[in-house]
Amino acid sequence: MESIAALEARWPTLIEGLQMTLLVGLVSMALAMVFGLVAAWAKLSSLRPVALAAETYTTVIRGVPELVLILLIYYGVPTLLQTTVRQWGPGFADFRLNLDPFTAGTITLGFIYGAFAAEVFRGAFLAVPRGQIEAAVASGMRRTLLFRRILLPQMMRYALPGLGNVWMVLIKATALMSVIQLEELMRKAEIAAGATRMPFTFFFAAALLFLGITAVSVLVQSRLERWANRGVRRV
Repeated sequence: MESIAALEARWPTLIEGLQMTLLVGLVSMALAMVFGLVAAWAKLSSLRPVALAAETYTTVIRGVPELVLILLIYYGVPTLLQTTVRQWGPGFADFRLNLDPFTAGTITLGFIYGAFAAEVFRGAFLAVPRGQIEAAVASGMRRTLLFRRILLPQMMRYALPGLGNVWMVLIKATALMSVIQLEELMRKAEIAAGATRMPFTFFFAAALLFLGITAVSVLVQSRLERWANRGVRRV
């Protein structure tokens, strides 16, 4: 009963954390899709340096743990820039740079999961039947129109399952934002657990809320896939 009373008292705080988690997840996912589309285009480019740069990005970022990149960008980049700028002269001795946890966290997650989304988009692009692209070109479609009417709708249909997986992993990775003091769900649960000395109650509640997010996400993804595949004959 004591646990239930403590949970009821701090439930609004957990809901605030849940809202922040969803906001971080949605903004990061939007950034990841932008990074992913650009990187996928670059990897398929005929320009060798561009393709090599995109290949390096996806390989390196996927090979480094998320926590390391978060700490590197939030703590390491400002320190590096401060040290560099202060060496320019006495006039820059008081230069300071502090990153906002929300901005730093969403950009970092978007950058990381953009590398995963790039592979999803690249595979989806390659799955689009070449005949449709050739027919569009033969009918005189410009590149922008071809991308908007032929490539993008087809790519999204093939990419939806992969993007759903990226979203699932990304939303769980938002818990790592607690290390840079962003007050998302995990941070709120950690504060409540410390104040009440009931870690199991609040971490279990946080786990259930994360499960709720993923359950809703599965339903939304399933509906999106049905919508994207409407009119497509299954063989």
